Amino acid sequence: MTFPNPLDVREASASRQGSDRAASSAKSSSAKSPVVVEARKLSLIYPTADRPVTALSEVDLTIARGDFVSLIGPSGCGKTTLLRVIADLERPTSGHIVIEGMTPEQARLKRLYGYVFQAPALYPWRTVERNVMLPLEIMGVGRAERQARAREQLERVGLSGFERKFPWQLSGGMQQRVSIARALALQPDLLLMDEPFGALDEITRDHLNLHLTQLWRATGKTCVFVTHSIAEAVFLSTRIVVMSPRPGRILDVIDCNSLPRERTLDIRESPEFAAIAHRVREGLKEGHSYDD
Repeated sequence: MTFPNPLDVREASASRQGSDRAASSAKSSSAKSPVVVEARKLSLIYPTADRPVTALSEVDLTIARGDFVSLIGPSGCGKTTLLRVIADLERPTSGHIVIEGMTPEQARLKRLYGYVFQAPALYPWRTVERNVMLPLEIMGVGRAERQARAREQLERVGLSGFERKFPWQLSGGMQQRVSIARALALQPDLLLMDEPFGALDEITRDHLNLHLTQLWRATGKTCVFVTHSIAEAVFLSTRIVVMSPRPGRILDVIDCNSLPRERTLDIRESPEFAAIAHRVREGLKEGHSYDD
């Protein structure tokens, strides 16, 4: 299976171009901070029947505009919890977090982020196009605009021509691309992705990793990506956040600036790639010295 290069995708109609220009103008009218996410001393404790469970412990993290940041660590370390705090799906117990200079709740209400879940979460009775349009329907976006946005993003993720198919007629990888298109149709500044390729076979995962890094460069979005895969984290990221077992702490933040932003799968054989992967692996080993 081959995918079109998103960098070569052109607008399908003049009306769509006008819509994009209007959205871009509205967003650029206010000065944007170079920092998209800033967390300080962030902790989250879940009350349980026997004893409290500390999911996050004094997390400090800054995510710059245009970064692709991967969160990696063992199962239960708080990666998804941190993503959910950013998305205002969980409330921290203590500490401070701002998204684009506002609270997570304000950012959610302004729809500044799109969220891609571990499972595609598509309605089987709705076509691909209508699944992508669903959040826009809820927002009250007019039919013509939501259809134009849906078709643009389906083209961007390589699914032009599948608009009238149903999710059960698509492969797992194609379903996840529909989920990504749905998130992008919101025109968010921030894309949150919770291990979206974890259940896919290695070949499909490689193709989608390559497609995602092309998509990120084409759109300029800020991405926060949860993964258990060292190779995936190194391939996709500008920075990698290594987390400890529960309670989730940040052990290391690794820059991937020794790798070019334009990447092919062959880069995984390079010494620079191996060096970053080694540092991530050593950080994960170190993390296991923490007591629960």
